[in-house]
Amino acid sequence: MKKGFTLVELLIVIAILAVLSTATLVVLNPAEMLAQARDTQRVTDLETLKNTVGIYIANSDSPDLDGAVVGCSDAAAAASKGLSNVAVTTGSFAKSIAAGLVDADRTVDGTGWVPINFAGLAGGSPIPSLPIDPTNSTDYVYRYACSNTDLTFEFDAKFQSTKYLTTLDYDGKDGGDQATFYEVGTSLTR
Repeated sequence: MKKGFTLVELLIVIAILAVLSTATLVVLNPAEMLAQARDTQRVTDLETLKNTVGIYIANSDSPDLDGAVVGCSDAAAAASKGLSNVAVTTGSFAKSIAAGLVDADRTVDGTGWVPINFAGLAGGSPIPSLPIDPTNSTDYVYRYACSNTDLTFEFDAKFQSTKYLTTLDYDGKDGGDQATFYEVGTSLTR
């Protein structure tokens, strides 16, 4: 007599494996996990940019936060540097900030999407290249605003994951004036 599995036994095992696989996918939600990873990268990148600008201001004799971009919101100057001007509106308040485009220049010599010449610091730039948003699409780009008058600045990013948007509410608890953007910098009302 041959020993083996019957067709019914095999079908039961396959059905149990299918249920377990489906349950694992539902619990882990790979799309949400990828969105969380991108959001974690956004938080890290903006903190790096904030610290880099802080180092620049502290170590530069005459800091220039907007380079050729007049007031960081001149649309024509921003476009000439590979930036787009993005108006962000909440209620009656509107701010205009330069946003890196999908093909933005990542150089740190003042020609990149952040118009600050980090390479001009003694010892060179604290970062090798400017970070860009992990998705880097029309809706998901890093944004920059500044004031040379009082040497203040702001970097903004948009989150994708439920964890960062709702559970942790990073964009709502960052102290900024835009509830739909994560904002870091020295003045979060640019």
